[in-house]
Amino acid sequence: MLLKRSFSIAVVLLVTLSVTACGMSHRGRNTAIGAGVGAVGGAVLTGGSTFGTLGGAAIGGLIGHEVSR
Repeated sequence: MLLKRSFSIAVVLLVTLSVTACGMSHRGRNTAIGAGVGAVGGAVLTGGSTFGTLGGAAIGGLIGHEVSR
């Protein structure tokens, strides 16, 4: 179980970092980073549930988007 959770977190972080390396706008980069951090946070707080991960990604993306204003 711990290995599966660690792998999932590593994949989310890797995808987030690879997306932010592209030629994105500042707002787009902050949204992607917020979604990645939110997904990891949601997964950790809910024990890896899909709903918690997706909810965390949505909330983190929204926060990252709004911080850029």
